Amino acid sequence: MHKWEAIDEANKYIKERINQTPTIGLILGSGLGELAEELADAIVIPYQEIPHFVMSTVDYHAGKLIVGKLEGKTVVAMQGRFHYYEGHSIESVTFPIRVMKMLGVEQLILTNASGGLHIDQQPGDLMLVTDHINLMGINPLIGANDERLGDRFPDMSDTYCKSLAQLARKVATQIGVPLKEGVYVAFTGPSFETPAEVRMARTIGGDAVGMSTVPEVIVAKHAGIKVLTISCICNLAAGILPQPITAEEVYEAAGQAKENFSKLLRGIVENM
Repeated sequence: MHKWEAIDEANKYIKERINQTPTIGLILGSGLGELAEELADAIVIPYQEIPHFVMSTVDYHAGKLIVGKLEGKTVVAMQGRFHYYEGHSIESVTFPIRVMKMLGVEQLILTNASGGLHIDQQPGDLMLVTDHINLMGINPLIGANDERLGDRFPDMSDTYCKSLAQLARKVATQIGVPLKEGVYVAFTGPSFETPAEVRMARTIGGDAVGMSTVPEVIVAKHAGIKVLTISCICNLAAGILPQPITAEEVYEAAGQAKENFSKLLRGIVENM
């Protein structure tokens, strides 16, 4: 099936089940999905029911698409995302962004769990992503370009919307939630980065490392969606501290940050 037809099929399936048009999208990463359960008048659609959606196989990713109200705004939230390391094609990983665009989404907030690259970062810190470095070795726009989806060569100089970033800073200050800023470096995973890779990421200008987000951001930019990304620093990356890294500590730190995270996202959505 042609990509456009697949997107249209998924879009029609979702639209038949909702009674409101979402203009804001949320992608909720590891340990951060509980906010989706706070949506009012929510319609919940498991991923496996949506045509051409794949299944999330990662713990703490519920695998549900939820459409409802958050702070009076109609949003569509992904409670759990797809990762390239799960064995999905990069097209499948980013397919939900295409569907969100066709649903009516104009602004997208992405979240993720990441590893900090600086000794002064603490587990639970929230970081506004101001730019990214793609070390995944793949780009979701490779292949034939459909002009209906976006330009062949999208400009990435303003990928992370400056006005949304300014809004995030303003809200964080108003509600008293500390918000760091930095560059997110994407690796494929699922192995955590080596100490040498961490040193390299820091040397080339990175502030946090992770295994997601960048493919979705590239496709959102290609589609003309404004992007805001908030990363939860869940651990210090390999080699910074003399101790191993576990997935459990990542999820635990994300859980500890969920109150500040929820307050920040609610404030941002309210003012979008």
